[in-house]
Amino acid sequence: MSSTQLGRSLSLRHIRFIALGTAIGTGLFYGSSETIQAAGPAVLIAYVIAGCAAFAVMRALGEMAVRHPVAGSFAQYTGRYVSPFLGFLTGWTFTFEMIVVAIADMTAVAGYMGMWYPDTPGWVWMAAALLLICGLNALRVKVFGEFEFWFTIIKVATIIAMIAGGLGLIVFGVSLGGFEPGPHNLFEGAGGFAPFGVWGIIMSLGIVVFSFGGIETLGMTAGETADPARSIPKAVNTVPVRILLFYVATLAVILMLIPWTEIGSGESPFVQVFAQLGVPAAAHIMNLVVLTAALSAMNSITYAASRTMYGLAKQHHAPAAFTRLSRSGVPIVPVTIVAACGVLGILAYLWIPDQLFLVVASIATFATVLTWASILLAHHGMRREMRRDGTPSAGFAMPLWPWINVLALAFMAFVVVILAFTESGQSALIVGAVWIVLLSIAYALFVGPQGRVRPELETRV
Repeated sequence: MSSTQLGRSLSLRHIRFIALGTAIGTGLFYGSSETIQAAGPAVLIAYVIAGCAAFAVMRALGEMAVRHPVAGSFAQYTGRYVSPFLGFLTGWTFTFEMIVVAIADMTAVAGYMGMWYPDTPGWVWMAAALLLICGLNALRVKVFGEFEFWFTIIKVATIIAMIAGGLGLIVFGVSLGGFEPGPHNLFEGAGGFAPFGVWGIIMSLGIVVFSFGGIETLGMTAGETADPARSIPKAVNTVPVRILLFYVATLAVILMLIPWTEIGSGESPFVQVFAQLGVPAAAHIMNLVVLTAALSAMNSITYAASRTMYGLAKQHHAPAAFTRLSRSGVPIVPVTIVAACGVLGILAYLWIPDQLFLVVASIATFATVLTWASILLAHHGMRREMRRDGTPSAGFAMPLWPWINVLALAFMAFVVVILAFTESGQSALIVGAVWIVLLSIAYALFVGPQGRVRPELETRV
């Protein structure tokens, strides 16, 4: 291996569970209560619609990853098939998103540990989480894959236990907190299935899309996968099953157990259900699970941010030092930068703990839409070039192209319009506009001639 070339040591098992882990996080365990309050039981429709868009993005990314198995994938694909500037914009926006979300997860870790150790300052746990995750990411990538595998096992086991326990209560008609469980809870009660009508479903889409943000991290693994032509398609094809099982089915069971009006905003429906089930030490069990989810998110985020910066350097959109690898084959400078930003996050937590989450949510929402749209545009450009040159597919071709791309892009535009109707969404658009201006200035001032040329990518046919 050269000093700047990543190895390929992630197995199919690692890839599959990295794909699972990125889809299951605090957006499901805690954020789902907000979506339920926005749309009632009809939020299930919003998850299905957004899930279809997410699958289209993943299929587009999967086809490009099979043809071009490179690190920092979609920023390089965008630079190659759309424009170097959009590649620069996409890569740094995604990196920034990952870093600020990692800071939010560090803050969540402090809160979770505070339940068990209320007298210990939160910054201590944030520092401990940062050292643990950055330490893991400084080791061989296979170590990262192993830890993400076990982190995800815990989350998946919790969800399966919730579904199994909930279905048992429904089948046997066991009362839960004084409420009779069953499908009737989806359609009876305040406002029926869609208490806020179509508008409620539409307004929940912004939150739902945010909860799916990060699944594109799977594309980052293409440069370190032993057999991307086999492992990437298998992992991507599990996306619909994951969405249906871990989001739609789980929330459907919860909504059949407890009327949606009983699920409090800002409170985890999982905690409510486990508490109502009478599980011993339910609060402590769920606290362990959400702690694991936060650490898992930090693990994936650190990996994704470091590989994106590595890919940006390959395009001459970041310093060349970002491509240098440690003896473990890890781009150590990007990992160090993530750690340094984490330290700044700890300082921000001490200074503005309340405002920190608003900034994180705004950037993450905007960045998800921008990243997904860039992936779809890059895939469209690749397929057009292949058709023009008569190049055969490397496999895993997107079905119904270009219509799927057009529909998914229209959905992305629709989500941007939705954001303009909410206070938090307006903040996202303002922050996003300022961010684009700043990156445009940086591109004009610091990116030289080499970075303004479409990159040549490793191609497998």
